[in-house]
Amino acid sequence: MAIDKVVESAAAAVADIPDAASIAVGGFGLCGNPMVLITALLEAGARDLSVVSNNCGVDDWGLGLLLAAGRIRKMTSSYVGENKEFERRYLSGELELELTPQGSLAEKLRAGGSGIAAFFTQTGVGTQVADGGLPQRYHPDGTIAQASPAKQTQQFEVNGRLRDFVLEPAISTDFALVHARRGDRYGNLVFNKSARNFSPLAAMAGRVCIAEVEELVEPGQIDPDAVHLPGVYVHRVVEVGGDIEKRIERRTVRPAQEAS
Repeated sequence: MAIDKVVESAAAAVADIPDAASIAVGGFGLCGNPMVLITALLEAGARDLSVVSNNCGVDDWGLGLLLAAGRIRKMTSSYVGENKEFERRYLSGELELELTPQGSLAEKLRAGGSGIAAFFTQTGVGTQVADGGLPQRYHPDGTIAQASPAKQTQQFEVNGRLRDFVLEPAISTDFALVHARRGDRYGNLVFNKSARNFSPLAAMAGRVCIAEVEELVEPGQIDPDAVHLPGVYVHRVVEVGGDIEKRIERRTVRPAQEAS
């Protein structure tokens, strides 16, 4: 692995992502979306992608850009409620969806990046997450074309009680795309606030991780104790600057108070 991981452009960084690739993408809502890399991937033209991300952006932003262009074949997500095009494609049979509880999705990515094949969790026990039957793909007429399979369950003793657990397989992907606030040439990354939620985990899960960073610094300029993701997980770094557009998914403000 090269020590200096800086790539001259986003286009060069994503140039080898082929059709039908699997990609883990960081971000939480519209926070921390790797928009420069997503736009470069859109322009590169890769199709039939299987994407793992907490959500799929909105209709005109984030992963919603790839979705609207028909580039995504399957989404593995925990939240999909802010994208009307996502709803249309899913219910019409154009998109496969694997809904996954949010905490389980995070752990599946972390496990995939840690060499753990699967893990047992209580989340989903007694529901269709464990029992199967969640619609993953529809026929155009609205009938279910593919449903989720049942998962293995097993009992373990916890605090003196036998409890049911469901086996969740780990997730690893061909590539990962993430956005970081700062990064150095060795790939050590620092994320900004809630953008940290899924980004380190998505990065870990990708066999090739591509990171866009707002600020590129030299090795040693990031305090080792401040590193959120060590460079061992990162393969390519692209500097995008800090003046890129950042959107708010849903703005809630208090009405202005009249002066007394």
